[in-house]
Amino acid sequence: MKKGWPEIGDLVVCTVVNVVDFGAFVELDEYGRKEGLIHISEVASGWVKYIRDHVREGQKIVCKVLNVDPSRSHIDLSFKDVNEHQRQAKIQEWKGEQKAEKWLDFVIDTTSANKEDLQDQLIEKFDSLYYAFEEVAIQGAKILEGFDPAVAEEIERVAKVNVKVPFVDITGYIDLTCPKPNGIEVIKRALKAVVKTDDTDIRYDVSYMGAPRYRIRIVALDYKKAENALKKAATAAIDVVVKAEGSGKFYRELAS
Repeated sequence: MKKGWPEIGDLVVCTVVNVVDFGAFVELDEYGRKEGLIHISEVASGWVKYIRDHVREGQKIVCKVLNVDPSRSHIDLSFKDVNEHQRQAKIQEWKGEQKAEKWLDFVIDTTSANKEDLQDQLIEKFDSLYYAFEEVAIQGAKILEGFDPAVAEEIERVAKVNVKVPFVDITGYIDLTCPKPNGIEVIKRALKAVVKTDDTDIRYDVSYMGAPRYRIRIVALDYKKAENALKKAATAAIDVVVKAEGSGKFYRELAS
């Protein structure tokens, strides 16, 4: 649960509680069910004849914050200003935070930590409770420097049990040739250079496809890391053969 009030421009998950002729009253799920109003002009683009064609009681929706007045406990919202991509991304984020709050309860149940203090500490460090558990699942308790060791250990245990770490799998190709008498040994050294890395989050696989082509498969945590690893691996192999007066070429994809 988030503290305080949302900022103008924020996307928020809401539950529609009352639909009237001039708009819809909603509760903000992430902010202690604070009440907000979607004026009928912010329900949909163009003229709205029947407001219940667009929103109805009990519906879970995503809105954009237009104005916040804490002195009046008033929040103005827009439903029409949220596109489908934003809606899906926000709902996914919200569901992730709900899961993370349950995981935090598991930690609290087996430690003496104060839930509110620990939640604030994790969000301050990682910006998101879900992201905190995800990062700990990937990197371990070592990234929880400054936390109580027993609590950090329990967070790691809960994270590794519950978080499904996302991985991506990409492939590239290299052509390697070396006309020298020791050309086969040069190629072997080049392929060994592909898998030299200190990053334990990246997995490499090199396979022979038929002279002079080899396939490099990379499994990493995200596309950016995978793409960078693939380019570095291909460059490392090509550098070896070029230094031995051979040649190499990298293909991200093969022509059909």
